[in-house]
Amino acid sequence: MVFALDTNTISYYLRGEGRINEFFHREINENDNDYVISYFCAYEIRRWLKYKPTKITHGYAMQFDILFENVGDFAGMPAPVWDRAVEIYISLQSRGQLIGDADILIASYCLVNDYTLVTRNTDDFKRIDGLKFVNWY
Repeated sequence: MVFALDTNTISYYLRGEGRINEFFHREINENDNDYVISYFCAYEIRRWLKYKPTKITHGYAMQFDILFENVGDFAGMPAPVWDRAVEIYISLQSRGQLIGDADILIASYCLVNDYTLVTRNTDDFKRIDGLKFVNWY
């Protein structure tokens, strides 16, 4: 199985919060699953780390670089992902359940590639039909 790490999952992992590290170790290392990070999550994490640089975030940045180097597949955002994002937007907008653009793009990335999203943001992502997600927090 391939897990796509959501921005909040990566930040919890870097900060060592919750049970993220336990699940990550088990699912990725022991069960030989793989993980990916979308361009949008990488952007959000790097933005967070550089917004208010401190000694702590500097350590997180080094950790993220290591995590990022080990990504099995740093997939781009081909046309089908953008098309699916538009479909998701229209569906959510028509139901009055719109979520943020970054989350729509992350979800479309997972749907097109048949990835399971690892997120704590289940309230927003449960609105998207067909999206597989888990909460390791």
